[in-house]
Amino acid sequence: MNAIKPVDRLTASQAAKELDRLAREIAEHDRAYYREDAPKVSDAAYDALRRRNADIEARFPDLVRPDSPSHRVGAKPSEKFGKVVHAKAMLSLDNAFADEDVVDFAARVRRFLGMKEAELVFTAEPKIDGLSASLRYQDGIFMQGATRGDGAEGEDITANLRTLKDIPLRLHGKPPALLEVRGEVYMTHKDFAALNKRQEAEGEKVFANPRNSAAGSVRQLDPAITAVRPLHFFAYAWGEASALPAGTQWDMLQAFKSYGFTVNPLVRRCRTTDELLEFYRGIEARRASLGYDIDGVVYKVDDLELQNRLGFVSRSPRWAIAHKFAAEQAETILEGIDIQVGRTGKLAPVARLKPVTVGGVVVSNATLHNEDEIARKDVRIGDSVVVQRAGDVIPQIVRVILEKRPKSAKPYEFPDKCPACGSHAVREVDEKTGKEDVDRRCTGGLICPAQAVERLRHFVSRDAFDIEGMGEKHIKAFYDEGFVKEPADIFRLEKEHGKEIVGREGWGEQSARNLFEAIGRRREIPLDRFINALGIRHVGETTAKLIARNFHTLGAFVEAMESDRAIADLDAIEGVGETVAEAIKDFFDEPHNRAALKHLAKEVTVTEVAAPAASGSPVAGKTVVFTGTLEKMTRPEAKARAEALGAKVASSVSKKTDLVVAGPGAGSKLADAQKFAVKVIDEDAWLKLIAGA
Repeated sequence: MNAIKPVDRLTASQAAKELDRLAREIAEHDRAYYREDAPKVSDAAYDALRRRNADIEARFPDLVRPDSPSHRVGAKPSEKFGKVVHAKAMLSLDNAFADEDVVDFAARVRRFLGMKEAELVFTAEPKIDGLSASLRYQDGIFMQGATRGDGAEGEDITANLRTLKDIPLRLHGKPPALLEVRGEVYMTHKDFAALNKRQEAEGEKVFANPRNSAAGSVRQLDPAITAVRPLHFFAYAWGEASALPAGTQWDMLQAFKSYGFTVNPLVRRCRTTDELLEFYRGIEARRASLGYDIDGVVYKVDDLELQNRLGFVSRSPRWAIAHKFAAEQAETILEGIDIQVGRTGKLAPVARLKPVTVGGVVVSNATLHNEDEIARKDVRIGDSVVVQRAGDVIPQIVRVILEKRPKSAKPYEFPDKCPACGSHAVREVDEKTGKEDVDRRCTGGLICPAQAVERLRHFVSRDAFDIEGMGEKHIKAFYDEGFVKEPADIFRLEKEHGKEIVGREGWGEQSARNLFEAIGRRREIPLDRFINALGIRHVGETTAKLIARNFHTLGAFVEAMESDRAIADLDAIEGVGETVAEAIKDFFDEPHNRAALKHLAKEVTVTEVAAPAASGSPVAGKTVVFTGTLEKMTRPEAKARAEALGAKVASSVSKKTDLVVAGPGAGSKLADAQKFAVKVIDEDAWLKLIAGA
């Protein structure tokens, strides 16, 4: 055996080879110690390896490797978290809260694919209540780690994730050249209790629950703090990959295990809905004894090719769903009812509660929905009430404990005046149905400060312009000072009031500069986010994307909304509908809104949103309508395929329709196609048209 060469006699080439050897050897010892509880060397020998690695890195700092063992502890603190744009979005899952929801989910999947129950296999696994993270590996080496963030962009927490023993810095076996492994960072109940005990003894902040503890630990600016926190990681999904090592969800998990990741051992394959529900009930019964927090079970279609066929709806995959556990409840006292005015003028009643812990979280407020709900439940100030919370759902009052009602309690009178501006608050009547709206709304419009502040707060929020550092507190202060009255004022803030802001309480030169730079970074925005930011009633993120993909540019959208066909054009977009169309038209009918929009358009650049088309798609940018019965693929699958190829799928035929795909039984839409001289083809011709695209 060759003698070990002293560090001070190593050449750069020799040092690089030695660091590679040490990274591999130490990683193997870490795996044996932390994952298998079977160390292969003594502590002294292990420490000697790490010391040699550290000495070589100190002499050759330019040779420090991405998978260096020194990243596990003591890394230099980050000044702040950078942003990471996910190559593939980290999407959230739709939720199921009852057995019927799961049955409906499985039935929807089968209908979409045209399959029978016996032909479909699912995986089922516990839903870990932790912090989602994505790990990027290049040639088997851990290069970057990020939080989910808003799904499109997360925070760079690479240095912190490198300290977790469950996350291999170098993958075993032969992984793809590029692989993003996704999963959940979590903390066990035992480790959480020990950490809080230590925090309390040191006079530091104690955490509310293991999930908050894990999230707070991962997002430390100093990785050395993360390194001493007892964090774990379960791998269960993937993002971008140069190739996939398997064709099923189950086999992908087995591949993750072979690479060195921990996969939840309770994952199971299920072939029927009954088996899914049986697994759910079994996990629910074992929930308290698992040693870590879960808030439900996740079901996924096992076959990856079928996952691709199913695709996505908005921000959620069609091929997966989270079956959440039943809400947890607690009893407390209703101390008051506050009225909050939303950005659309809605008066929202909020219950002010005596603080109580529900499911590990301290709850002091709960939604009361509307005045009809208050009357139906006969909720009165001073009542003892049962509060429930399920996952991330806003806490709500389930019922009043009448036998504990104090004699002084009186029925609550819902205000008919806006608490923010004093304007009348009314319940609108639907002209078509004659029914009164459940919500009472302020008639003050733009003169109402509550609506103005809420609209501006929404404008800068994460799913809209996403202006960092401009929270509700600052929005309200700028509004009260008269600095910001409409969205365009935000982009004129530095020029018109920059000197006045610097020096105010909470605003130094650096903090003001940070805000102005954050505003400057958002002077360019895609059309869908721009539309969402306007705060139009009924128009959220999903609807804004549908509209943007239909009109593509701001100019085309505004021109269409100012025409006589605005409602008809909007109603023709699949997924929009008449109610939304009328709300958008109402927005553009208001002169103040049109003026604010023009002012804003002068301050920002709104980029075009193209249909999500594959290169060379023969239907990219075309408007397609399906009618009649399709025999070789289901209607949902046909629509999803068309949209994936960049087509706009409409629900009605107009002069702007490019193509109608008609099957047996086609009726009025076929007649409209003939009326407008729109090209009509059958299903076989459609499949031939998109073949190979």
